[in-house]
Amino acid sequence: MALVEVIRDALQSQSIKRMEGGSLTSEQVERLGQALIELDRTIESIKEQHGIKGTVEDVHRQLNDLVGDIVDTFAKPIKEAEKQEARS
Repeated sequence: MALVEVIRDALQSQSIKRMEGGSLTSEQVERLGQALIELDRTIESIKEQHGIKGTVEDVHRQLNDLVGDIVDTFAKPIKEAEKQEARS
């Protein structure tokens, strides 16, 4: 579901750029806006039906925490070795 939300966010971003760029007619802007609203409703409905409460931001946060933990795990031995070398 997170991947679907990432794709939706990319579609929204590109849609906004096209709307602001003036390359769309007012009818196209209206249809695009309606399509994005329907996409949001559908995604939220699917999430509700399957009991999914998380969002892309939640996934990002969890991944950031995981990466931070991994970096800390690998960085600590290196830092300790550097401290011991400095003491020598």
